[in-house]
Amino acid sequence: MDVTRAGSVGDLLHQFRDSSIQARNLGRALEVWENALTDRKRPTILLGLAGPLIAAGLRKVLRDLIDWGLVDVVVSTGAIMYQDLYQTVGGQHWKGNPRADDVQLRSLYLDRIYDTYVDELKFEETDRAIGAATEEFPQRPASSREFFEFLGRKYSSPESILSTAARRGIPIFSPALIDSSIGIGLTLYYQKNRRRADRFILDSIRDNYELVQILGQSPRTAVVYIGGGTPKNWINDGIVMANYAFGREGEGHYYALQLTTDVPHWGGLSGSTLDEAQSWGKISPTATRAMAHLDASIGLPLLAGALWDRRRVWQPRPRLRFDWSGDEVRIRRTRR
Repeated sequence: MDVTRAGSVGDLLHQFRDSSIQARNLGRALEVWENALTDRKRPTILLGLAGPLIAAGLRKVLRDLIDWGLVDVVVSTGAIMYQDLYQTVGGQHWKGNPRADDVQLRSLYLDRIYDTYVDELKFEETDRAIGAATEEFPQRPASSREFFEFLGRKYSSPESILSTAARRGIPIFSPALIDSSIGIGLTLYYQKNRRRADRFILDSIRDNYELVQILGQSPRTAVVYIGGGTPKNWINDGIVMANYAFGREGEGHYYALQLTTDVPHWGGLSGSTLDEAQSWGKISPTATRAMAHLDASIGLPLLAGALWDRRRVWQPRPRLRFDWSGDEVRIRRTRR
C-alpha cells in the first residue's frame, strides 16, 4: 500500500484489495458490495445489523446507507432501532470509561455499553413512550416492518434511521424485536390492554411471510452482514424458505459480505463462514463473497466512506418501491 497515492477513503480501500490479512478482506468486501450495486439484474440488497452500532457512533453511517440507496431492506436487532429512537426523542450517548466503577454508575442511573454511557431514566421514559404510542397503532396483528414504519413516521427526524427508512420506503424488520427495550414498551402496552380482543399483536410469522415475498420477487439477492446473530440467520433462512417452500428459482444469495469479530471454530452463527452457509443452500455455490474479521466501528465507516467516494461506479441506481396491501407486497423499480 502507498498511502501517499490514496487521495480518499475509496482509493485506500481499493488498495486494500492488493494487501493482506483483514485489509485485503475489507477491500474485497468493497468489491463485492460494488458488484451487487452494478449488477444489471438489480439484486435486492439486504442489510443485517447486530451489535452496539449506535453506541459505537454509527447512527449517521447507517442512516446514510439507507438514504443513498445502497441497501433495499434492513433486518436489525431491536436494540439498534431502539437506540436510534432513543436519540430521536432526546436521549444521548456519552463518552465513558470501560474501567469505571459500575456500582457508582448505577447510583447515577447511567448504563454502560463498554466505553459509552446512556441515561437509564431516559430509557425508561422512551420505553413508556413506545407503550403509549402503540395505543395509536391499528389494533390488530402486524409485522415488525409495519410497526417500525409507524414509529419512523410518528417520531420524525432527518437524522433518524427509522424516519429515513419510512421516508424512503425501505422496510425494516426485527425478527427478535421483543429482545430489546422496544419489547419493554410493548409489554407495558400489553399489561394495559391484555384483556382486550382488539389490541395490537406483534405477528412474527407475518414477518417471515413478508420477507419471503420480497426474496421471491428478487431475481438476485445480496446480503451485507454487520455482526451476525438473529438478523443473519433470519435472512439466510428466508432464502431457503423462498426457494423450497415458495417456489423461488435460484440458489441462495448471489452476493454476500460480512464484518464480524467472531470466529468460526466455536460453531456459533455470528462467526460461521459464508462458505459454510453454502452447505445449507443459503449462499449460492457461485456467490461472490467476502468476510472480514474486524470491529464494525472501524470497518463500516471505511466501507461507507469508500462507497461514497466511488459513487460514480454505482450511480445512478434505480430504487425499489414496495407497494404493500396488507401482508402482500409488489415490488417495482423507480427512478432515484
